[in-house]
Amino acid sequence: MSINMGKVKEDGFEMDIHEILSYLPHRYPFLLIDRVLDIKLGESIVALKNITMNELHFVGHFPNNPVMPGVLMLEAMAQAGGILAYKSTNTKYTDGNLFYFAGIDNARFRRVVEPGDQLRLEVKVIRAKKDIWKLAGHAYVGDTLACSADFMSARKSNDENMS
Repeated sequence: MSINMGKVKEDGFEMDIHEILSYLPHRYPFLLIDRVLDIKLGESIVALKNITMNELHFVGHFPNNPVMPGVLMLEAMAQAGGILAYKSTNTKYTDGNLFYFAGIDNARFRRVVEPGDQLRLEVKVIRAKKDIWKLAGHAYVGDTLACSADFMSARKSNDENMS
């Protein structure tokens, strides 16, 4: 089986939205990755999430003062980590494997994220052993840290999901 690695850069790979959709099972309104700028298999990923006023959560969070919920920043980092795990293990969700958000530690929120901002998600592998991945994530707006956390994901096959 051959796999499309994405557009090759000098130091890694880029992915557009079409390729992202082939790796993540998430869809609107819960797909939180717009582009992958760089991916180093088994090591790290840098992805973007463009924050726009037409996102569903801004209807109620908060009227007249739209702020991206912190939990969605964490989810965006986890989705970036999922892409990294899928690409690094040469698998896709369509193969019957899902990477689930399995745990989070040390979450910190340092900056409000608003419509018009661009969230740059930087996720690095702390360790990957079998089907468990431990990752460190940082989300930036420009050069300012907005959010950081350590998190885990666990891979389950469709056979395990059925039990």
